[in-house]
Amino acid sequence: MPIENYDGSTDPEEHLNVFLTQATLCTQDDSALCQIFPTSLKGRALSWFTRLPRASIDSFSELSSQFALQFATSKPYRTTSLALAGVRQEKKESLRSFMDRFNKIAMEIGDLNPAVAMDRLSTALRPGPFVNNLCKKPPGDMNDLRRRAEKYMQMEELAETRNQARAEEGYGRKEPGRDPMRKANAEPSNARPPRGPRYTMYTRHF
Repeated sequence: MPIENYDGSTDPEEHLNVFLTQATLCTQDDSALCQIFPTSLKGRALSWFTRLPRASIDSFSELSSQFALQFATSKPYRTTSLALAGVRQEKKESLRSFMDRFNKIAMEIGDLNPAVAMDRLSTALRPGPFVNNLCKKPPGDMNDLRRRAEKYMQMEELAETRNQARAEEGYGRKEPGRDPMRKANAEPSNARPPRGPRYTMYTRHF
């Protein structure tokens, strides 16, 4: 399976891992790996390799070290547990939406300590049944946390569905025989008679 040639703009260590995974399926010979490696390069990465002094590389391990050092600035910023410190559940954000957002950041942290993740989560959640449950009985591990979170997500979504159904039922209910438009256009029953002198109409005969 061909791999994408490396141009020096992405993580060099990731490229090394992909290259070794593919190349070692065919050979594990050190000199062969050194000869095959430049075929996985392009652009400025290939230019760097071709400028290496002749006989300056003794092993693939040394080639890998020089390669990783040369393109170290292309490594992406490493996300740490501090990224979770600023995560907060918004006022009207559902538990599922927040957990998806929290987990997405947590997955970017390679060596995240589960205890740190659970501590950050308990402070990031809005007060409610789920956070009360976590404080009363801390989860044993991340799997326990996910299982309990899923339970409260389903409870929250069920309650939301029921509330919406009640609201729609109340909106659609009308009192029999009542016409709001007719009521709005009807004349008030206590309308006062027009002001002014009253005259009795007489018919004169001449």
